[in-house]
Amino acid sequence: MPAHLAVTDLACRRGERLLFRGLSFALAPGEALQVVGANGTGKSSLLRIVAGLLRPLAGTVAHPGGVALLDGNLPLDEHLPLGQALAFWERLDGANEALDSAFEASDFAALRVLFDVPVRFLSTGQRKRAALLQSNPAAGGLWLLDEPLNGLDAEAAAMLRGRVASHCGAGGIALIASHQPFALAELRTIDLADYAA
Repeated sequence: MPAHLAVTDLACRRGERLLFRGLSFALAPGEALQVVGANGTGKSSLLRIVAGLLRPLAGTVAHPGGVALLDGNLPLDEHLPLGQALAFWERLDGANEALDSAFEASDFAALRVLFDVPVRFLSTGQRKRAALLQSNPAAGGLWLLDEPLNGLDAEAAAMLRGRVASHCGAGGIALIASHQPFALAELRTIDLADYAA
């Protein structure tokens, strides 16, 4: 089934504070949406609701197929060398041709030489590149990106934008929460301030 995402009349509360309400949007195969807003407006909470990690106060989220979340949490064992930590997820997720092809690309050549380095010693940018590989979305799936450009140099940021464009070009969809401009053709934008409670 082709990827799609339908968010209907969504509301989110954190503690006693209502962050947003009445949020509705839909994404079809190949589409991307950037969610913007000041700190604390609920961008990360929205992505976690869409991922199924948080319950909304009200509203519904519907999407078939796989979901890949890239946020500030690196789900790699800090004590393992990078190569072993990535291999664990590859075994868990099954054969990952996209991961293999990404490692063949020159963009990730710098990571291959770090396979023997424990994850805890990686720089912020190296950790983000590793997270990009680990969270690699299935073809046609939903990719949730929370502040994806943080910690990336210009070359790595361009690589990430290219990967998102390729993902959408292959029929996938992307929901991006970011303060920073994200250059992507036909990227739609929603400001959570318009849905503040």
